[in-house]
Amino acid sequence: MKRPFLFRRVALVTAGTALIAATYGLVRLAYGLHLPEMSADLGIDTATAGKISAAASLVYGGAALLGFVLGATRPRLLVVLAMLTAGGGAAGIALAPDAAVLAVSAAVSSAGAGLASPALVRLVHAAFDGDDSDAAQAIVNAGTGPGLVAAGLIALAVTPDWRVAWLIAAVATLGAGLAVLALARPADARSAAARHLPPAPWWRRHRRPVAAAALFGVGAAAVWNYGRVVMVDAGATESASVLAWICVGCGGAAVIATAPLTGRAAPRRVWLIATAVAAAGTAALGAFPGQPLTAAVACALFGWGYVAASGALIGWTTGIDADRAAAGTAALFVVFMIGQAAGATVLGAALPVAGPTVAFVAAGALSVGAGLLAAGWRRVPARDVG
Repeated sequence: MKRPFLFRRVALVTAGTALIAATYGLVRLAYGLHLPEMSADLGIDTATAGKISAAASLVYGGAALLGFVLGATRPRLLVVLAMLTAGGGAAGIALAPDAAVLAVSAAVSSAGAGLASPALVRLVHAAFDGDDSDAAQAIVNAGTGPGLVAAGLIALAVTPDWRVAWLIAAVATLGAGLAVLALARPADARSAAARHLPPAPWWRRHRRPVAAAALFGVGAAAVWNYGRVVMVDAGATESASVLAWICVGCGGAAVIATAPLTGRAAPRRVWLIATAVAAAGTAALGAFPGQPLTAAVACALFGWGYVAASGALIGWTTGIDADRAAAGTAALFVVFMIGQAAGATVLGAALPVAGPTVAFVAAGALSVGAGLLAAGWRRVPARDVG
């Protein structure tokens, strides 16, 4: 392989990882990180916070649906839209004078992540071949972890001024998106099949991963939306709760180190393990939110499980039909975030009544159920799905 071509591929993976880190770690998932401070400044109660998160998840799902339609043919356009929505939304949050403006900005900002994922699946697939593509996809998708670490460190540095953190997120998103556009060649590896909507057999083969993604989305909503809230309510210091959030990112970043192993394993096996680890972390955080060390370990477990599971979803749909991997990724991420929207709403209403232990253990049980849905799945040749 020629050295300039190799360098360009490595640089694309780095830029793609940075874009995922920005759109997910610094923007999409940072809502829960800054929620205590934003709530105090703008008068947002738990139920309202859950509704805002649910709205953001639905917008994410709509953006991912657009990615489903355009991922195979217009990935660079999706990158541009991801920059504008995530960056513009983050800037809107930073400048929000009240809860209403923050809610709209948070919803808009979530679209960036939904647009970025299918675009990068297509662009990376066009740049890599064979097993190298699987490893590269795993690394790019794991960008969520470093993004969460960066978000936590920024929060520690600027607290209590959460507005500065969102401005930094806006600038970082713009820079990462421009880097991807500069490095990614047109996705000229498109197949004829990828240009059309998937046929009925493709959808039938996705029934199980769709159900699993939706259920895991409900379970994962607990930590993302209310992890810091329950820690602060249990008496944890602000710095301890932020450090726990950083541990979520460290766990997610560890997926990059485990990528060589998970990349060789069957997606079904990775999904089973990842959802179980995420479930354990969720339940432990709800049971011991006031114990900083235990909470930090629980958050690290959840972070690894969450990011590894999302990577397994990409592997799952790729195993069904590699030519439509971008469409499959978008479709699964849509239902995943619909599940997360439902989970945010239900948990927001249940937490004041049931308490964190019951709510988070129930969420963990749902994640376990999502993992069990992968039992019996087998890789399907592309010719069997149309």
